[in-house]
Amino acid sequence: QVELVESGGGLVQPGGSLRLSCAASGSISSIYAMGWYRQAPGKQRELVAQILNGGTTNYADSAKGRFTISRDSAKNTVSLQMNSLKPEDTAIYYCNAIIRPPGGRPNDYWGRGTRVTVSS
Repeated sequence: QVELVESGGGLVQPGGSLRLSCAASGSISSIYAMGWYRQAPGKQRELVAQILNGGTTNYADSAKGRFTISRDSAKNTVSLQMNSLKPEDTAIYYCNAIIRPPGGRPNDYWGRGTRVTVSS
């Protein structure tokens, strides 16, 4: 069993900042990548940012220059620092990780999501 637990969502005014965190726990042999996706009402889930083993990062164009993803491999955590937030950033943010359990194959795992609302 692998569990991803997010924290840090909430209500923030436009131009404000939020920091999301996610911790992976359970039967983990290796973590190949961790990242954040989001889903706004009526829209498909989309990648926001991802960090791979070795530190390579990928960002959605909408996140570049405003969001920063970081990872603590020793603690199996990933964080997303979001600055200069806009109303269009409003969504449920999901933590994602590609994890190989002991003796198993790599799989996608998802957190339950944390809501981010950007509004005045």
